[in-house]
Amino acid sequence: MSKGRENETGVSEFLLLGITNDPQQQQILFWAFLCMYLVTVAGNTLIFLAIISDPRLHTPMYFFLANLSFVDVCFTTNLIPRLLASHVAGTRTISYVYCLTQMYFLISFANVDTFLLAAMALDRFVAICYPLQYHTIITPQLCVGLAAVVWMCSALISLVHTLLMSRLSFCSSIPEISHFYCDAYLLMKLACSDTRVNQHVFLGAVVLFVALCILIVVSYVRITMAVLQIPSAKGRHKAFSTCSSHLSVVTLFYGTVLGIYIRPPDSFSTQDTVATIMYTVVTPMLNPFIYSLRNKDMKESVTRLLNRGSKSS
Repeated sequence: MSKGRENETGVSEFLLLGITNDPQQQQILFWAFLCMYLVTVAGNTLIFLAIISDPRLHTPMYFFLANLSFVDVCFTTNLIPRLLASHVAGTRTISYVYCLTQMYFLISFANVDTFLLAAMALDRFVAICYPLQYHTIITPQLCVGLAAVVWMCSALISLVHTLLMSRLSFCSSIPEISHFYCDAYLLMKLACSDTRVNQHVFLGAVVLFVALCILIVVSYVRITMAVLQIPSAKGRHKAFSTCSSHLSVVTLFYGTVLGIYIRPPDSFSTQDTVATIMYTVVTPMLNPFIYSLRNKDMKESVTRLLNRGSKSS
């Protein structure tokens, strides 16, 4: 790393304290993270391929789901391989540049996840509350444009956070981060320089996240009211079944993130570090199972894809 970068920030690397210092627990966590990562990549790749290969799934909801599966693979790949490699190498230090790079992609992919879940909620809202106008409102052009805006805005938001973080100086030569990855929330806590601008930008991100959460809640309240007006029990069950998978994922992702980041950085604890595993590793791993096991069309498409693969081999 260049001398100028070291002088400007005061550090050239960080120390990631991880989840535990116990060697036996670290070994268990290594195999647990490896298994979860492989399942995440395999499951989300399967969902993505099933959607793009089945014309019946070329609908707005599955278009957003394909984007979600893709970003979940990217999200976990940004974190887990480096964690596994550091365990094998026996080192917990991470370079300054790598730390900011990891933070950039983490914030970017997390924002994409957040926006996509909100877009999927709006899709379900229009489909159930305005079924006759659905195809004129939710057009393929709108979906592609919305996805492009989501990815670009997420990249720009992340860039702002990263550039602001690069201006900070830190209190020790090798600052210790009480986490298994570079978290902007904790980096602000370690900084010696003025972090007021960073805090204001972070607060804006929290407000945006809460606003999207409220949007999803309002959408599902309206959906529930509309479904309860359906006279037949079969019709109500069918309507609810189209939303249950998405609602499960939203609850896992939004619930965990809100529980961790809606508080001041000083209150961050070891329990919060463990809790972040829920939205960084567990939720991306569970998404394929939630969407495939609770969705008849997706289950059939995945089965056909697997049968096609077994026949070709």
